[in-house]
Amino acid sequence: MLASKIDQDCTKRPPDQSIGQGRGAVTTVTMPSDSDTSNGLIRPSNRWTGLKHRIWTKVADILGFRFAAFRRPKGDRTVTTCLFCHKDDPSLNRVMCENSNFYSRYDNFPATPGHIEIVPKRHVISFFDLSQREIKSAYSLIRQSQQILDRAHSPDGYTIGVNEGVAAGRSVDHLHIHVIPRYMGDVPDPRGGIRQIVPNCDPDAWKNPLDD
Repeated sequence: MLASKIDQDCTKRPPDQSIGQGRGAVTTVTMPSDSDTSNGLIRPSNRWTGLKHRIWTKVADILGFRFAAFRRPKGDRTVTTCLFCHKDDPSLNRVMCENSNFYSRYDNFPATPGHIEIVPKRHVISFFDLSQREIKSAYSLIRQSQQILDRAHSPDGYTIGVNEGVAAGRSVDHLHIHVIPRYMGDVPDPRGGIRQIVPNCDPDAWKNPLDD
């Protein structure tokens, strides 16, 4: 009966790993750790931790910023020296309008009259790091800013763009979306628009095959 009981207990243990053979063999037993999910089980503490993480991640996305924003170190030099993280300093930023997630500021070195930038209030570098809610918020502020610019400057068009990365010309590591009013005659030949900033921009070479 004792042998039968031992056999039953052994069947409940994880597979053993034996080093050597015969009577001198050393047997090691690997016990599951708190993070071991190979058997499809998660210990109660991990289930609660995972649940809390999912809840806070969802809440953060709803509010329009990533969970990582909560963990920003105090005294982060990147933030304290960032031009766009000082929205309320009028010597650095002339704010035109704002919403819950973004603000619109006049460019310090405008390309044309009315040149503004749409800037996220949280410190984020890449346009591709925005949440879906933030993207909608940015577009909403672009439309609001456009109405103000239309009344103030009556432009003939707009150039809207992001310098995504240093190779693209980004000089401030905090996302900013340029909204540049355009006027007839502000450049000799506006054809090609933003394509003029890179080589191989030859509008005369672009031919519509349907024009033949």
